[in-house]
Amino acid sequence: MKVNSNRIPARVVLYPKDVENITGRRGSTARKLIQRIREALGKSKHEFITIQEFSYFTGIDEELIKDFLQS
Repeated sequence: MKVNSNRIPARVVLYPKDVENITGRRGSTARKLIQRIREALGKSKHEFITIQEFSYFTGIDEELIKDFLQS
């Protein structure tokens, strides 16, 4: 079975720009939200926030976030 090497794999982590686009908030607010999620989860500044963690913290369905990121 040949794997299509041109296909972009689904992402696991979110970046501030993603949060900005998902929530409609400004960049600084998106960064603050990611920081609050990190603090709530006991993560350090260099650790990523996953789609699953963002979904849990915000109450936005994980599949809805994934669909949004793929569009």
